[in-house]
This record gives sequence, C-alpha cells and structure tokens, in this order.
Amino acid sequence: MKTEEIYKKALELHKSYKGKIQVVSKVPFKGHEDLAYYYTPGVAAVCGQILKDKDSAYEFTNKGNLIAVVSDGTRVLGLGDIGPEAAMPVMEGKALLFKLFGGVDAVPICINTKDADKIIELIHLLRPTFGGINLEDISKPKCFHISDTLEKTLDIPYWHDDHHGTGLVVLAGMINALKVIGKKPEDVRVTVGGTGAAGMAIVRFLLKGGIRGKNMIVFDSEGIIHKGREGGMDQWKEEIAQNTNPERKKGGLHEALEDADDVVTATKTGPWIKSDAIKRMNKGGIVFSMANPVPEINPDEAKKGGARIVATGRSDYPNQINNVLGFPGVFRGALDVRAKKINREMILAAAETLAKIAEENGLSEENIVPKATDPEVGPRVAAAVATAAVKSGVARIRLSEKEVIRNTRQMLAQHKIFMENIRESAPSNICV
Repeated sequence: MKTEEIYKKALELHKSYKGKIQVVSKVPFKGHEDLAYYYTPGVAAVCGQILKDKDSAYEFTNKGNLIAVVSDGTRVLGLGDIGPEAAMPVMEGKALLFKLFGGVDAVPICINTKDADKIIELIHLLRPTFGGINLEDISKPKCFHISDTLEKTLDIPYWHDDHHGTGLVVLAGMINALKVIGKKPEDVRVTVGGTGAAGMAIVRFLLKGGIRGKNMIVFDSEGIIHKGREGGMDQWKEEIAQNTNPERKKGGLHEALEDADDVVTATKTGPWIKSDAIKRMNKGGIVFSMANPVPEINPDEAKKGGARIVATGRSDYPNQINNVLGFPGVFRGALDVRAKKINREMILAAAETLAKIAEENGLSEENIVPKATDPEVGPRVAAAVATAAVKSGVARIRLSEKEVIRNTRQMLAQHKIFMENIRESAPSNICV
C-alpha cells in the first residue's frame, strides 16, 4: 500500500474512533450494592491499608501495571518539534501497543513545557500513581539531562524510548544481520548517521554489542565526527569522537560510507540518501534506514546500491526495526518484579532474546528480527528482563521465567478477547 493511501486510511480511522484508547472497568459492576465495595464506604479500608504501607498500592491499585507515556512533542518521529497536541496521536499509539503486546496499561501525558527541570519535577510528582515512566519524543540535549537525572533520583523504572528502545532493537537486528552475511561484530566497519537520542543510543549499544570503536564512523549534518572537530560539537559528540574514528577521517555522507560493511541512520525523514552513496559501501552490506515515517533511503534504492540486507522502522517493509519490539515486553518484565530501574543488563537480555526468537523462526535477508505480532515476543522479552532485573539486584520481588511468561500470556489472552469484542461492535462504515 502506498504511503498516501496509508495516510488517508489513518485519518479516517482516527476521526471515526476519536483516538485509539479509552478507560474501561476491570471489575464486574452488578448494581447499587457494588458501590459500597468499589467506592464508599468500602474504599476507605483500602486507603487505610495503603496509608499503613505505601508499597501495598501495588496490590490494591493498578499502580503495578500502569505506565505514564510522557512527551513534550519536541522530537516526534521525523516530524520534529510539533508540540504536545500534535504529539498526542503518537502517545496514544504507544499506549495501545503497550496493551496489545505487553498487557501494560499506559496513559499518554503530553505536556506544555520544554523546560527539562519542569519535566523532571512532573515525573517525580507523578511517581505515586505510576509503576513506571516512558519518556517519548523529547529532543536532545534535554532528553539526556532528564535521563541522567532520573537515573540518580527515581526509584521506579523509566525508559526513554527513542534512546533505550531504538538502541535495543538495532542491536538485536545487527546480531542477526551479521550472522546472515557471515561476519563477526569485531571485524565489520560500521557507519552511524545521526547524533540525536536515537543515534547516540545506537552508537553506545553497538559498542556494547561487540562492534569496535576503531571500526566505527559517525556523522551528523556537519559531517564526520572526529577528534578536534570544531563545528557543531557538544559533550555527547565529544564522547563519540573519543571512542570512534581513530584515524580522524573527515568529510560527509559519501566519505562516511566508504568501505563500510553496514550503515545505520537515524536522522531526518527521507528519502535523501541515493543508491550512489550505498555503492561506496562494501558490496552485500547492511543498511538500517530508521527515520519515520519515511526512511532516509527506500529499500529498493538501497538494494540497487548493492545492499544485501535492508531494514526500516516501518511495518510495510521487511525487517521492521521498531521500538515496539522492545518497550512492551521490557516494561512487562520490569513491572512484574517491581524493578527500581531498567538497567544495562535488562536491556541487553531483551536484545539477545529478540535475536534468538528471530533465529528460531529462521534467519534470512528479510527476517532478522521477529514481527511485533509474534506471540513469543512479549512474554519471552518480559521473562528475560525480569530475570536480569533479579540477577542484577534491582528487583523488589522475585519471579521465575515461567511465572512471568504465564502472567504475560494470561494478560494478553484477556485483552485479545476484549479486542475481538471491539471488532465485532465496530461501526459498519469502518473496516478493522
């Protein structure tokens, strides 16, 4: 389906349904007598219990399954700074995916401030209500300041999806892409385009995954990053300069791609990269074109340039490298063991699990990551994350892998029944 057709259908569906999410009751309400249990006077006993023990809120409320999806709308998809109102459809979409693939209840919160310290304050004010925080589409550099501060001050799991989520899924895809082309991480030359939140995460995660800094080139709108570059640098790019490109190679896109085995771009929406640029890479290489909604280079154009494996962030192309593979299961696992944070061990466990699921399904040039709809993804990622949280000492309670998998599958099955009822009751003029 062409992009224009997708846009038209999306507008029709969003307008017809007036968004994608709603609040529904999880308790049976039979009549007037139930008010005494679910509201007054019975609820006073529940309040008293939580007053005695604040942690019991996880047992007596939905806190343990509730995520806040927080955004200021300053870095939405490849659209840029579009504001909180225009960001709302994306945040609603995130909430939907949390439920569909992780059984997690999520509330979109689009805020009318660009002040990093105010966002930090807001998150701390929200903490009593939510079991975790998902930061979304917040621009660099304030997203780094927010993340660094929350890392030190917040005792519930937080996640910046453009940062952590993108890095996680790219690493999973890269693990399998290298297997398909028959190369080892330590031997390949990698080019990364973009130094926003996603680009920075990709660099860090690939280095953690075995790619050598001496074999990595990173470029931005100012050109290749190297030690001593004067224009367009900041503390995060200086970090990149210290850990990559030891030969201090200079130039732009074409120079950055010279003799590369794979390239990962997370920059402005495309298409703006041509096949001639890809021809500068080693033949039979890997191209991850991550910009949304339109990739930096069309997959056909990348193949024309000699790429063997091409991945994008879109669901209408093979190899969808999209955060939806990560955040539902990651938060499911973190919530189940009441993790204090989402740490490096948990993220790497999720990436390795995603790669393993795809490998079990049969690796190929068009299958390096599982589909988001694969029923194994949510439960197994959740289990891997929960286990890593327990082993690394950030879990408040202990659950086995089997318990997490069983819990996740039960929640997903319940929601599937709910979704089937929605489908049956959809207006006749809407095709779902």
